[in-house]
Amino acid sequence: MSQALQYKLVKPDAPLSDFVYCFSSLENLSGFSDGVIIPNGKIDLLFCKTTTNSFQIMLMGLETKPKPMPKGFIDTFFAISFNPLALESILHQSTAELVNSGKELPNDFLGFEASDLNDFDAFCEKATKILESILSWEIDGRKRQLFAHIFATDGEIGIKELSQKICWSERQINRYFNQQLGISLKTYCGILRFQASLAHIKYGQLFPQLNFTDQSHFIKEIKKLSGVSPKELFKNQNDRFTISGL
Repeated sequence: MSQALQYKLVKPDAPLSDFVYCFSSLENLSGFSDGVIIPNGKIDLLFCKTTTNSFQIMLMGLETKPKPMPKGFIDTFFAISFNPLALESILHQSTAELVNSGKELPNDFLGFEASDLNDFDAFCEKATKILESILSWEIDGRKRQLFAHIFATDGEIGIKELSQKICWSERQINRYFNQQLGISLKTYCGILRFQASLAHIKYGQLFPQLNFTDQSHFIKEIKKLSGVSPKELFKNQNDRFTISGL
């Protein structure tokens, strides 16, 4: 009999919270075969133990569509989920070429090792110290403002309004998104609005609570990013849609 899936999530303290959304762990994954990965708007650094006890570190780009969870390969993973500001300030690289995909990194990346997967609390403590030590504070203030407005509105803000608020041209904003994340601002905001909608759907609010054009548009956008209707998401049989970022 397979063991139950074990999931943990820890939010970082400020000021790291501007760059890191959370630390998370998922154990006994190999026995869970029907999960669906849905877009979450984060860049995930995964530390994985496979079913053969090998150790891998993977950098995952943004997801823009649902995909089935890998079957029977990864048993345990710890993850650092980054906000986009971390690309320049911590990771020092773009993930534009990793949309809906990822790449394997050296298994000593940032000084992590296989034994770090033995204790999630110790992993979070170690990760916090490492990230704080390499964090670069030399970041364009307009980018901080950009994401502050986007997150505060759950993506319900247009590029024209953003441009006016942060004094950055619409062309420069879209170029930044495409160069760093590989998607447009509109697509990214759609993912955030989808994520915000999940909280409403969880409590049975199957009509749009956010600024969708109408019910038909709402259903279309939910299905595009989850693969199923709001009604099916609400049922979430066997917790199929609880996993994202893998």
